[in-house]
Amino acid sequence: MISKKSPEDIEKIARAGALLGSILDGLVAMANIGVTGKDLDAYAMQEIKKAGAKPAFLGYGEPPFPGAICVSVNAEVVHGLPRDIPFADGDIVGIDAGLWLDGVVVDSARTVGIGIASEENMHLMEVTKKALKIGIRQAVVGNTTGDIGHAIQQYVESEGLEVVRALVGHGVGYDLHEEPQVPNFGKAGTGTRLEEGLVIAIEPMVTFISPDVITADDGWSIVALSGKPSAHEEHTIAITKKGPRILTVSNG
Repeated sequence: MISKKSPEDIEKIARAGALLGSILDGLVAMANIGVTGKDLDAYAMQEIKKAGAKPAFLGYGEPPFPGAICVSVNAEVVHGLPRDIPFADGDIVGIDAGLWLDGVVVDSARTVGIGIASEENMHLMEVTKKALKIGIRQAVVGNTTGDIGHAIQQYVESEGLEVVRALVGHGVGYDLHEEPQVPNFGKAGTGTRLEEGLVIAIEPMVTFISPDVITADDGWSIVALSGKPSAHEEHTIAITKKGPRILTVSNG
């Protein structure tokens, strides 16, 4: 069932999103050569708790997710477990985080290059960031989820890359994963009609060569079947009369 959010709840979601955006700013700045996923996870947990919030991912699902954030390295597309392995020069790292604050939940992700990224990895990350912006531009009253996915897919494929189809964006706000699904591919004009008050997470996941993915033996990490690096960008967005409102950006 799709739940539209009240103006008051959208303001609460925006406050939670500003906190999450600030924490992600800190995580991106911290992600350097020699730092580990567990280091990032400890920082995120500390900052979430300090703000009186709760991590949305910790204990989620089956098996229960063991971290406050997902840390996906290189061929890991999403849902990577925070590990003790130091990041190396040339790695690309996806950092996905969610938190609960005042009864609402937000979700956002960024991908960062470690040290000096290769030219092809820089292209991958830049395309993924731009794909998110392109998707957000379609998040207006009267459009559909298919308009978002079509715009993202068309752009990504025009750049010689692939969008993952096995995983999609989603509604968010009252629960971490709500209806509707928001694919990063598809046909314009199809899917759920976007109405004022809908809050969704748009999250392009982009790979080289093939869109196919597999689940790793840890039960969580989703890995590109090609073995090539991947990137992931995500914002929580409110559909408003004035256009899309990005809720997961820090006030700083």
